[in-house]
Amino acid sequence: MLNLILCWHFHQPDYRTDQGYFLPWTYLHALKDYSDMAAHLEAQPAMRVVINFVPTLLEQLDDYAAQFASGRFTDPLLARLADARLGRLSRTEKKRLLEACFRLHPPTMLDPFPAYRELYALSQQVPSQGESGLDYLSAQYFADLLTWYHLAWTGETVRRQYPLVLALMQKGRGFSPADRRALLDLIGEIITGLIPRYRALAQSGQVELSSTPHSHPIAPLLIDFNAAREARPTLSLPQAPAYPGGGERVKVHIDAARECHRAHFGAPPVGMWPAEGGVSEAALRQFSAAGVRWVASGEGVLMHSLRASGYDASRPCQWLCRPYRLADADTVCFFRDDYLSDLIGFEYKNWFARDAVRHFLHSLEDRYHYTNCQDPVVTVILDGENAWDYYPYNGWYFLSELYSALVEHPDIRLTTFADYLAQHPDSPMTLPRLVAGSWVYGDFTTWMGHPDKNRAWDLLCAAKSAYDAALAKGGLDAATAQAAEALLRSCESSDWFWWFGDSNPAASVRAFDRLFRDKLGRLYRTLGLAPPTELQHPISQGGGTAEAGGVMRRSG
Repeated sequence: MLNLILCWHFHQPDYRTDQGYFLPWTYLHALKDYSDMAAHLEAQPAMRVVINFVPTLLEQLDDYAAQFASGRFTDPLLARLADARLGRLSRTEKKRLLEACFRLHPPTMLDPFPAYRELYALSQQVPSQGESGLDYLSAQYFADLLTWYHLAWTGETVRRQYPLVLALMQKGRGFSPADRRALLDLIGEIITGLIPRYRALAQSGQVELSSTPHSHPIAPLLIDFNAAREARPTLSLPQAPAYPGGGERVKVHIDAARECHRAHFGAPPVGMWPAEGGVSEAALRQFSAAGVRWVASGEGVLMHSLRASGYDASRPCQWLCRPYRLADADTVCFFRDDYLSDLIGFEYKNWFARDAVRHFLHSLEDRYHYTNCQDPVVTVILDGENAWDYYPYNGWYFLSELYSALVEHPDIRLTTFADYLAQHPDSPMTLPRLVAGSWVYGDFTTWMGHPDKNRAWDLLCAAKSAYDAALAKGGLDAATAQAAEALLRSCESSDWFWWFGDSNPAASVRAFDRLFRDKLGRLYRTLGLAPPTELQHPISQGGGTAEAGGVMRRSG
């Protein structure tokens, strides 16, 4: 019997600023992807998975639920959807809405809808008219645009469950304030109900809920910048020798995550997916000290570690079929099967669903037949949101057929990390060396090494030193100290460093550059300090690729 652990990672960084939400991805992915993922599980009670919630996502879902309860929206797009007076929009406001309401993957989220395509075609005529061209776009145009953007971001299960969505799609244009209000109420119902739905799935035993250190920091790099050179010995490092007090900061993120998880789901998580699967020996010891039963990382980390330990790593599937632990840490580490995970994350979007499912099952069967492990386990881990933008019907046919096929397969046992360890407590193998790395290439080059990434780290180190000095000096009241701590956690997120460099869409790089500098500046001001003038200038010195549909793409 082959044990299969399918882990979906739900993550959004904190998009909040003093002026409200800077980007809308939390509530849009909640409307489309987190709701769909819950519905697929509810429709297939025999399916078992792990759902990993990052605390910054949970806290933003709470915030959105509060916005809907109060009717006061700090997210600009939701505020505009609720706005009955769109005729008063300025040219600047119109321009911002045009930029915002086509940020999606056109082949699957715009092209299927003729009325939405017409709105896009009209928007393309505006630049030829200069600024005055915006004056030709009426209040009704923006009412229709806002409505269609949110309809395009509804999950396929939402469209099938709620007649309102289909009725609005069939209407196509001329949406009234009442139409928009009804859609807004539906969005609020879905988002407010998400956490209770996943709590119920966990209580039924169908889902194991896990977590990530609070704001998704790269724990090994916080502890020691030199961890980046374990897999890449010549990698360029920031000018700062180390992140000040990084080991203690990792503990803060782990403890905060456990408390956030307990508050939302009734108990601390048994295990964690470290941000980006980033692990090191020092980080694993910290997870162990915190009582974290299991973590997971990438296949590349295991391969580097096996070679460093003197093992023959030429046949990965022989090694991926079991978990591991260090001799001096209790936390067990599972490793992601990159091939199988990336098939779902990046490849199957272009396949017919039935063919993709057959191929996936055949690949699993190959793992079963060619491994000699006792009680073999295959670990598939990837994002539970971004991939579906690229699938027809938000992956509805693929996920429906995949779950049905897995449940019915006679040689596959669906399980979770915690249950597998409970069933097979002696399965972990001792790993002599753990080479620090992540799920991406088995190293940390996605977050450190590029001049822009290193400069961002140096700015963060300076802010942390200022934070430490302010706390040592005293004089901060409890509320201010708490606000500063929350901002520092957010600044320590891995997401800022991910986007810097030359390989990401230029518009996304600019957005995350601005948001990171905004958070650093707010931290200084909260401490009663003037932010450094260099925060007024972009970190990214150019580069970046062309924007592809406006949607951020990643998996894992």
